[in-house]
Amino acid sequence: MTTGIAASTTTDLAPPGTLDDALTPGGPATALAHPRIVGVGTAVTAASYSQPEVLDAFGITDPKVRSVFLNSAIERRNLALPPEDAHGVRAPESQGDLLDKHKALALEMGGEALRACLKKAGADLADLRHLCCVTSTGLLTPGISALLIRELGIDRHCSRTDIVGMGCNAGLNALGVVAGWSAAHPGELAVVLCVEACSAAYTVDSTMRTAVVNSLFGDGAAAVALLTGPGTGTRMGPDPEDVDPEAPAVLKFASCVIPEAVDAMRYDWDRVQGRFSFFLDPQIPYVVGAHAELVVDRLLAGTGLRRSDIRHWLVHSGGKKVIDAVVVNLGLTRHDVRHTVGVLRDHGNVSSGSFLFSYERLLDEGVTRPGEYGVLMTMGPGSTIETALIRW
Repeated sequence: MTTGIAASTTTDLAPPGTLDDALTPGGPATALAHPRIVGVGTAVTAASYSQPEVLDAFGITDPKVRSVFLNSAIERRNLALPPEDAHGVRAPESQGDLLDKHKALALEMGGEALRACLKKAGADLADLRHLCCVTSTGLLTPGISALLIRELGIDRHCSRTDIVGMGCNAGLNALGVVAGWSAAHPGELAVVLCVEACSAAYTVDSTMRTAVVNSLFGDGAAAVALLTGPGTGTRMGPDPEDVDPEAPAVLKFASCVIPEAVDAMRYDWDRVQGRFSFFLDPQIPYVVGAHAELVVDRLLAGTGLRRSDIRHWLVHSGGKKVIDAVVVNLGLTRHDVRHTVGVLRDHGNVSSGSFLFSYERLLDEGVTRPGEYGVLMTMGPGSTIETALIRW
């Protein structure tokens, strides 16, 4: 597989002249010009399995397949496995059953993550003005946003967006869209909700293609709340000095698409299995790693910042080889990606919401300080790398 030519874009979330101010500690009060991350919340499905337990549940004895699972740097994942029949066998589920599973898990996890996020923001469902839902593990029409509005009793006038099928990078794609909405609606609360019921996107067979996928993904949902300017009923006050130090400003986005690697990660119809299945090219970690430097340098261009100025790195938990490739190509330390590694270890790859699981762990650690910078990075089908620059 060739790496090809990458196409990049950048987006600055500020009126002319304010980005430089926001990048200057102690500069003008530009908090009102930039959306702030005012809350985050996560949720997983109830059952957690170790990798050996998953192998045993499906009676997998092939040494090569078992090696893929046991050398994944994953200890446990939250999964909703198919039920056992009378003989203790977990039979493959039909595509219809998987879609039903996706809907049920999405609403359960999504509702829990959304409530947790709003609680962290000091808000409630009545404060929500825009809801953007992200998923790649099932298709629903109407989408998750409409179903959650009905299920949770959210105001029917809440505007909404559904981003479907973009894959593991989609959380940052959504954050960019909703940051723009937030900047255009100061004082109004918006939430990005990533809901990935990966248990509803599995194919069970004996191929190595399936083994790579089935060893990696777990169920998870993550929500992040944004607010620009004065807020009511949240931790963000009308004066920038009142902003909680844990509420970083979202300053800038940069993307990198690798068109020649468009088929390297895909979720498409498997005619043999009669269902959708995911494919990961074995070379994708190296393709992503080779382009990580390009997009990060583009993100920092014009800011006066160097990579060494970034205090916090929140990278998608895409897999052990992906993380290693990013670390090598960006010159990061294992400490820089400790939360990325920890999320992979404890939950596997939870797709679009993985970076928010890492962000939540960073906040729980209590080490961020005003004036520090962070880079968010996700990667997925396209093939695509998405990044965002934030500042506490």
